[in-house]
Amino acid sequence: MNYYIIIPAHNEGQYLMDALQSVVTQTMPPKRVVVVNDNSSDNTEQIIDSFTAEHNHISKINTKSSTAHLPGSKVINAFNKGLEQLDDDYDFIVKLDADIILPDSYFEKVAKIFSTDVKIGIAGGFAFEQDKNGEWKLNHPMDKDHVRGAFKAYTKRCFKAIGGLRTAMGWDTVDELLAQYNGFNIYTDNNLKVKHLRPLGNAYNKKAKLLQGKAMYTLRYGFPITLIASIKMALKQKKPRAFLDNLQGYFLARKDKSDFLVNPAEGKFIRQLRWRKIKAKLFQ
Repeated sequence: MNYYIIIPAHNEGQYLMDALQSVVTQTMPPKRVVVVNDNSSDNTEQIIDSFTAEHNHISKINTKSSTAHLPGSKVINAFNKGLEQLDDDYDFIVKLDADIILPDSYFEKVAKIFSTDVKIGIAGGFAFEQDKNGEWKLNHPMDKDHVRGAFKAYTKRCFKAIGGLRTAMGWDTVDELLAQYNGFNIYTDNNLKVKHLRPLGNAYNKKAKLLQGKAMYTLRYGFPITLIASIKMALKQKKPRAFLDNLQGYFLARKDKSDFLVNPAEGKFIRQLRWRKIKAKLFQ
């Protein structure tokens, strides 16, 4: 299978070399890798240049943007800049963060997943992060059928069907919901273990705390599902404040009449899907 990788990178000098090294050692190499240097002020660009000089399939794009690290809009805007450089001659496409170390056979195994079932539209493994003792531990704050946004692979059919990625907080939830709306399945593989070098959310701007609640509004969850999801999130993260932040973000978005990320039909499907999962967990 042919596949493309797009790596948005903003001040990733601490991690980028290890990430790119894990890409170039893949047993099934990518057809092209586009690294988007997103307004970096450290040595990110020099690291990219060192790889483009040695590997013809790696290229660099420089782009200007805000220095604030808000989840969603910044990273997907950078991703889309990279996407503009690519053609449609691929079987699957990957959005990869610049602080991820992949096992050497990662994409060979992803290709096998996609080739075994045409209904699988999104695939990936699980992220492990180092604890204080240096041990690599699973860090997966979502359900086990969710692929983290840091290393998502999409078949071309699925990527086209969902209309690409949304430039907003919640993009890595809406993509999976829309994939299912369009008849695709999500596949996670416990054997695909990646190393996430930066703990989840450590680089986010403080303004980001309200964006999760806003995302729930723009995904047309409605208040009952937002309430349940916010309680679950606060309990899972052991952060009671997250519950209040989510509700504040939700009501501010509703007051401001923020634009929805999905249309009414998609929103109805999403609510029905969420309720089915909630009921399944209650009665399992």
